[in-house]
Amino acid sequence: MAVDADGESAPSASSGSEVALNEDDVVDYPPPLLDENGFPIPDDPPINESGTESGVFVDGVVEMEAGDSEGFAADFYRCGSDWSSLLPSEGKRLGKRQGEAFPDCEGTERKMKQKDLFQMWGLSRKQQQTTAPAPIPGKRMKTVKPGETSADSAKPQSFSRRRKSSFGSSEGQPRSCPFYKKMPGTPFTVDAFRYGSIPECTGYFLSHFHSDHYGGLTKKWSHGPIYCTPITARLVQMCLYVDPRFICPLELDTEHVIEGVKVTFLEANHCPGAALIHFLLSNGKQYLHTGDFRASRMMQSYPLILNQKIDVLYLDTTYCNPKYKFPSKEEVLDFVVRITTNWLKKQPKALVAVGAYSIGKECVYLSISKALEVQIYANGSRRRILQSYGWPELSDNLCTSGKDTFLHVMPMSHLRFDTLNEYMKTFKGQYTSVLAFRPTGWTYSQKIGNQLDLIKPTSKGNITIYGVPYSEHSSFSELQEFVRGAY
Repeated sequence: MAVDADGESAPSASSGSEVALNEDDVVDYPPPLLDENGFPIPDDPPINESGTESGVFVDGVVEMEAGDSEGFAADFYRCGSDWSSLLPSEGKRLGKRQGEAFPDCEGTERKMKQKDLFQMWGLSRKQQQTTAPAPIPGKRMKTVKPGETSADSAKPQSFSRRRKSSFGSSEGQPRSCPFYKKMPGTPFTVDAFRYGSIPECTGYFLSHFHSDHYGGLTKKWSHGPIYCTPITARLVQMCLYVDPRFICPLELDTEHVIEGVKVTFLEANHCPGAALIHFLLSNGKQYLHTGDFRASRMMQSYPLILNQKIDVLYLDTTYCNPKYKFPSKEEVLDFVVRITTNWLKKQPKALVAVGAYSIGKECVYLSISKALEVQIYANGSRRRILQSYGWPELSDNLCTSGKDTFLHVMPMSHLRFDTLNEYMKTFKGQYTSVLAFRPTGWTYSQKIGNQLDLIKPTSKGNITIYGVPYSEHSSFSELQEFVRGAY
């Protein structure tokens, strides 16, 4: 998970609620070995990772300057009763990769300072809830033992509890797990696989299958059970070859009791298999870890969020900047379908290419497929991934030859004029032009905002590329509304 101008927040030590604005460290690691679709090559160095749309940031904000007598974590957990965020001070520039991913962060340094989120966002706090939430009528509940899957179709598995000092890498010891990846008062961590075997951790949660979250997972994993959604579980086994004995899929919207803690996965509206993770402790404390997510009004109706008191909120703040106010996904999809339809009327021999990450953006090309009643072409490795989702509307519309349909899915990095031109030539005259879409929040423009018809494509010869602000992360106003509802 990445941040824009914010780092982890400052929670309360008393009865107030807390929010942790999370960030991940990729600066210390070289890029991983990925295939052309962005899928992990199984034998890549396990500590490597790369960002997706969420960009990159550093754990370095928790480092203390020389002379500090106490750790950052101690200060973090006693700093007051307000939800806070840590905003960068002026100072030395961040690394080059950070500056590229987050232009607004240039000129900042790692040292952070507190800022009251409520004052910043103009929110008022609810009264402290002292009792645990009432049971949700009709909600399923399962007790899950370590090493046992809750998936109805899978059999319980045992696992080895042996510890290792590293991920299997020969390059020294992993770093210590930062405190904000640990769920206080539980033996659980979230998205903390690159730290090897974490002392006293008996459950490793994975929010979704993007490399900046699963980094550290390899086929050599043996540190403990991995709890994730069924889709993510299949991807972990298919792509990383992790021993299935360690993979524990948990169904969405079902309360699972794990080592005395009630855990519920909720739809995150991010990528296939992504989940919000709700923890309810025996003392009534409630934690919500969003992983990466696109907040929506639908989430305000989740019983575990509606009129509840979240004590600690771990928040995806990729676009936590007032300048980001994305159009809805539906608006962008309608725009893409309309542009495609009109384009094909004028150029019926056009190839339509949709850029995608390894996981994510499926709704963009699926919307074109449904509207125009055409199949979708993706190469073999991507088809295998897409079919693993178990979505009939997608898997039933995939084809194995690019000659059978004009709608092609391509790696986001391939949406370049020279690459698209060479790709079109491989079809030997079947296509005479290319219409491509780059669907990512990073294409958003304040000047255009929600007026999508103002988007100007870039063209070179018979290749045209549209950058469309289809974001699978929350915009600033959506984060505001979500925090107001969760608090």
